[in-house]
Amino acid sequence: MMTRRDALKLGAAGAAVLGATTVMPFVARAQEGGDTYETETGEITIHPIDHASFVMTVPGMVIYADPVGGAAAYEGHPEPDLILITHEHGDHYDAETLAALAGEDTRLITNPAVHDMLPEELKAKATAMANGETMTVGDIEIEAIPAYNTTEDRLQYHPQGRDNGYVLTIDGRRVYIAGDTEDIPEMRALEDIYIAFVPMNLPYTMDIEQAASAVAEFAPTYVYPYHYRGQDPEAFAARVAEADVDTEVVQGPWYD
Repeated sequence: MMTRRDALKLGAAGAAVLGATTVMPFVARAQEGGDTYETETGEITIHPIDHASFVMTVPGMVIYADPVGGAAAYEGHPEPDLILITHEHGDHYDAETLAALAGEDTRLITNPAVHDMLPEELKAKATAMANGETMTVGDIEIEAIPAYNTTEDRLQYHPQGRDNGYVLTIDGRRVYIAGDTEDIPEMRALEDIYIAFVPMNLPYTMDIEQAASAVAEFAPTYVYPYHYRGQDPEAFAARVAEADVDTEVVQGPWYD
């Protein structure tokens, strides 16, 4: 009998039928209530917002990742308990949006460069994390992971040591938010990642081949291609399927 992995290997040009289910090289979840994943005692729910911004509800906490674009984009979502900012570029950091979204008890975690830029009212809510540092917020352990370019003509965009990705340990599950980066050794060395968010747009991050190669190496259970304007997520999914790893590529409505 054809397995799901066998079906995925057929690639973007050939959906396969597995039993009564048509299997594509990526899974277009885009559920109205978000994409839900089980944890040890509850659920993680992912709500893609746009490009590199999303809302994640987890047991006991609501987390916003790189919220930009104004508060209206987040209507209908609960106020954030925690906001994560990876770096200073305008598609990841916008002080006006942060000020509109942050409540009295909202905490912000940023890289040091963004922390220095924050207006005073937001800085009072914020903690700077440098690459390699860890901290705990509520029951969630957070590790700041490097995010940087390695290709010569891209080094200007994200220099090594400045920007963050994050690994969050949430109720027994590890979630990786890559931010803007290429397929760096620190990404490839990750272990036991349940959900990953991986960028792939040029010239700022990496191409499809780099992204698929890295994902095949650290093999998350689920991976969301995001921050991919100008790249083909179906082609990425086909490359991941060809690598013969147990990773499901999830296509969110980032550009709807």
